[in-house]
Amino acid sequence: MVTNPYTRTMAPALIMAFGVAGCAPAAQSPADDTLVPVYQGFDVLLLDNDLVDVLVTVQDARSAKDVEDYAECVLAQHALNKGFGYARHLRTRIKKKNGVWLGDSIYTLSQARPAGLKTIDARKTARTCAENRIPMV
Repeated sequence: MVTNPYTRTMAPALIMAFGVAGCAPAAQSPADDTLVPVYQGFDVLLLDNDLVDVLVTVQDARSAKDVEDYAECVLAQHALNKGFGYARHLRTRIKKKNGVWLGDSIYTLSQARPAGLKTIDARKTARTCAENRIPMV
């Protein structure tokens, strides 16, 4: 959907949806196996040289995990495209409105494996995303 990862086509709508003060994570509901997630789009905003904000939209997500997975897939391919092999997840906020889930995730990028519990190997994650048919950049 986004040809230039730094365009802000979706950002205003997502920022308005989350509000200026932020929001609490969406309540985790049981996964609905009858739903098939529709990955509607993403935006990657550069916050600093190695800090990115990934905004995603998913319709009919089975749970918040579908939104988190989509954001991580977009991030993995973005990291590889920019010459980074790893990332560290800092936070994710998720909001659900009328069957559409909005995700806002912040990551740091690095060429070497970063310290921390939520590290992401971009190559491994991109392979998993391709196997699961989750779109990437």
